Amino acid sequence: MPLSMVKEGQPSVIKRIGGREEIRKFLENLGFVTGSTVTVVSEVGGNLIVNVKDSRVAIGKDMANRILV
Repeated sequence: MPLSMVKEGQPSVIKRIGGREEIRKFLENLGFVTGSTVTVVSEVGGNLIVNVKDSRVAIGKDMANRILV
């Protein structure tokens, strides 16, 4: 299921990251790597704030749809 569908406060493990190579590299640099745990902190208008690797990162819904948990 895409990260955009996860409920707030629920930890999830990243299974796969889709999209073009540039997008996957960008997300990897932010800390979104396969096997890591992410937690959705809040959602506002489809945009997400997530905890990943002890950091809070804001991503858009289009990016969150590419991260499968």
